[in-house]
Amino acid sequence: MHLPVQLSILHADQHDEVAELLHRSLVNWYETRLGEGHRFGASSAGFRLFPELYAALDPGEAICATDANGKVRGVCFVHSRETHVSIGIVATDPDFSGRGVARRMMEMAVDRGRAQRKPVRLVSSVMNLDSFSLYTRLGFVPGSLFQDIEIFIPDTGLIYPPPAGVDKIRRASNTEAGRLADLEFKLQHIRREKDYAFFLNNISGDWQVWVYENEAAELCGFMVCNQNSDWNMIGPGTALDAQVAEALVWKSLDHRRGKTTVILVPCSATSLVSALYAWGGRNIELHVAQSTEPFDSTSGVTFPTFLPESA
Repeated sequence: MHLPVQLSILHADQHDEVAELLHRSLVNWYETRLGEGHRFGASSAGFRLFPELYAALDPGEAICATDANGKVRGVCFVHSRETHVSIGIVATDPDFSGRGVARRMMEMAVDRGRAQRKPVRLVSSVMNLDSFSLYTRLGFVPGSLFQDIEIFIPDTGLIYPPPAGVDKIRRASNTEAGRLADLEFKLQHIRREKDYAFFLNNISGDWQVWVYENEAAELCGFMVCNQNSDWNMIGPGTALDAQVAEALVWKSLDHRRGKTTVILVPCSATSLVSALYAWGGRNIELHVAQSTEPFDSTSGVTFPTFLPESA
């Protein structure tokens, strides 16, 4: 059943309403299906990060669904990149759930990809079969599977010693966006230099970017960390191999002492998964990368995130 909603771009005066919608939608779904609505806290205030960040990074791209009274009933964050169009969080008012709102927003997003002649990509929860089914009906093809691993870092830091290579990690300078984008393109065949310039110059938010270089000063990997207290996930990042990935993850976690942190790790990165288990990590969810075009063969280790999405 389609309800009369109007699709338009999201405006700044709707950010509070969108934050409330995101919070209510996530709490409702996780509580009714898994009994874990508490994971998202009691307040929607922290969810303003989503509309604010996307407005700064890509003004005018987020899709908003409003009812006849102008109330926000759905939101879909869209992000055009050099190689693809990426979809961030898609949320619908629980009162409008199952009535075609999410599908209409996604159809508009897919149309943008077609107009730009680019694949549309996203990372979706395997637990949410309604969303997974919607995406596959729209032509999305599943790719890599990721484990959401949650880990608490004591105030004194990780009790395990740093792995090999941590001494090769340093803070990135604000001139290295092109290097990061080039490495990701080489390993993962996607490019988003604008994102890395955004992080490195702290255009909106509080970002920290670590880079790993070998003895020849060649870039082997990097990890982006949002330092905002309302955000508990590290990434995006990519690494040449599992050893580089483990060093970057350890360094990033060690700088989040006293905090619980979530990281999305490819299920295929078995040695890194084992290391995170040894450090006290536990699985809390599974996500899968999806694209409207089949995935190319990739190499290295990649770490997706949701703010902004990094499919």
